Amino acid sequence: MLANTRDVLKHAQHHQYAVAAFNVYNLETVQAAVKVAEKEQQPVIIALGERYFPTVDVEGFSAMVKGIATKASVPICLHLDHAYEKKSIIRAIRSGFTSVMYDGSKYELEQNIQHTAEIVDIAHMAGVSVEAEIGSLARGSFSDEEEGSGTLTDPLLAKEFVAETGVDFLAAAIGTVHGMYQGEPNIDLGLLEKIRQEVEVPLVLHGGSGTPDEIITKAVQAGICKINVNTEVSMEAVSFLQRYFKENEMVHLSTVMADMQMAMEPVMTKFVQLFANR
Repeated sequence: MLANTRDVLKHAQHHQYAVAAFNVYNLETVQAAVKVAEKEQQPVIIALGERYFPTVDVEGFSAMVKGIATKASVPICLHLDHAYEKKSIIRAIRSGFTSVMYDGSKYELEQNIQHTAEIVDIAHMAGVSVEAEIGSLARGSFSDEEEGSGTLTDPLLAKEFVAETGVDFLAAAIGTVHGMYQGEPNIDLGLLEKIRQEVEVPLVLHGGSGTPDEIITKAVQAGICKINVNTEVSMEAVSFLQRYFKENEMVHLSTVMADMQMAMEPVMTKFVQLFANR
């Protein structure tokens, strides 16, 4: 079933687990995420980044996801990830996305608040929930995200930001990175605890790929309700294709895509089970 992301994350917050938000790019990544969600009987968030708009027909993509979600036995959310342009957010809302992320982290706090509050007003009129970010993630290896400053979230500024914008859930920067870590992860769980004390809305952790399992578990227990995963799934799919074509000279595309989907499912399953905090 297609679900409002805010409602799904409120349930996760109340029951102390996190929902996997998988970045997707095509039919196979969507089908893999939904299949895993149904098998594990956990909700899942299908996340399409603004950076993929040039290669993905947004309206067609939304129709596809909504069609698949309608048949699912668990809540499926459709989320716009890391959008910087208002026109992209409006396009996603009109297409039927159930949540959008406005990323104003490059701006000073006052500007970020102003822009985010405007997006919240627009989205809420359509019944769409909003994620925003204060602080910024650095970029690690194998990521296609923009380079961030790596500035950690200030708990008191986060409290002000949420109060002034009315945002539904907040991405907190505590030391994770987009992509894979270069060197040992330096993740500040103590900072997360302080943010949780100041902020009542569900908290989001970007950069789930490569983060040690024990850190993920502690982060969920400390209040993280949504965790974004992109790079590890992408790396598994690409590695599979590299192995596949070394072993097979010529095969039909339909077979390749079906097998690639199957290769991604165990990676997604690992994350869904870990985030469930059972």
